Amino acid sequence: MASVGSGELQSANIFIPQEWSDAADTIAYDSNTSPAPVALVCGPKNSGKTTLSRLLVNVLLQRYKKVAYLDTDVGQTEFTPPGLLSLTTIDKITSDLSIPCLKTPERCFFFGDISSKRDPKTYLACIFALYDHYQKTYLLSIGGSPGNAAVPLVINTTGWVKGKLYLLSNLFRLVWSLFFIYRICISAVSKNLPAGAFWLDDDNGAVATLIEVNSARQDSFNRSVLVQKDARLLRDLRVMAYFRQCFPSDMKITTIKELSRALAAHPPYEILISSIKIKHLHCEVPKSEVFYSLNATIVGLAVDSEDSENFPDCMGLGIVRAIDTFKRVLYVITPVPKSSLQKVDLLLQGFIEIPTCLLQVQGCTSPYMSADVLPSA
Repeated sequence: MASVGSGELQSANIFIPQEWSDAADTIAYDSNTSPAPVALVCGPKNSGKTTLSRLLVNVLLQRYKKVAYLDTDVGQTEFTPPGLLSLTTIDKITSDLSIPCLKTPERCFFFGDISSKRDPKTYLACIFALYDHYQKTYLLSIGGSPGNAAVPLVINTTGWVKGKLYLLSNLFRLVWSLFFIYRICISAVSKNLPAGAFWLDDDNGAVATLIEVNSARQDSFNRSVLVQKDARLLRDLRVMAYFRQCFPSDMKITTIKELSRALAAHPPYEILISSIKIKHLHCEVPKSEVFYSLNATIVGLAVDSEDSENFPDCMGLGIVRAIDTFKRVLYVITPVPKSSLQKVDLLLQGFIEIPTCLLQVQGCTSPYMSADVLPSA
């Protein structure tokens, strides 16, 4: 099958240089890769890591039936709302790399922040748990040829800035024996990752295949032109797109104001406080302030099981619409299906904020109008 060339993926906002297409073909058609290739994409902020990651997925899908995607960028997530670390499987080529899309991950954890700096150890541990899940599911009990059963993995990382060397070194060591490293370089050398296999100890001679590419866009002086992003706006849009899923796709909601009013009028789920546990991430909250801190916030809806490897599986996000302390009931708005929501026994609160524009709604109906009550455990 022919590879995806740079000309096939051009759009108004995306430019794929031939160098990137050639580099992507290296992993997809390397016959020495067994049982399935693992690729990690790294580089400076705004250098095109997400675009290159999605290009790799597209190229790999020409040979494999599906590709796994491990997203480690909690601030600028690819297939989920912000604050989640996730493993998602993809089975269809994306024709336009400039269009973001939401997908239901195969497994995810609610980290609850847009940066790893508050708790880097937990951040890494969650990533390792997701990678272990990938290995157990797709690498350790594979039957058949790579084209039939094997599932390659693409790992997208956060933008490199000085001070993250500890995180990247540990992440690289996780899969050094299996993977390709795609290192994007820009003309501002001081902002690039350290050269060579910086993540290896002196006594470790194993080296992954390192593929270096330049950032996609250059000016007339061959200087890198980075795409500047409004990170907060992108996160807000991702959150709004996620909660837009509370409504049918054919429902007319075309503006932020319409979405705000629709959410304000949407019947929330009614959850008994006695049926769940509440955990605050990255901070401690006095018991007397727990309900005050939860009200009008985004929470992770999780399942705290014995086999969760100390990290509860996250079913999705919810907005705590209101709390009735007399009835001991929480009112939560979420697109999570009722069948999955019934498994939730843990609410995780972090620092993922409701977009301000969704809070500026006049004439809201009562938050206690619930018409969708979950049965008590």
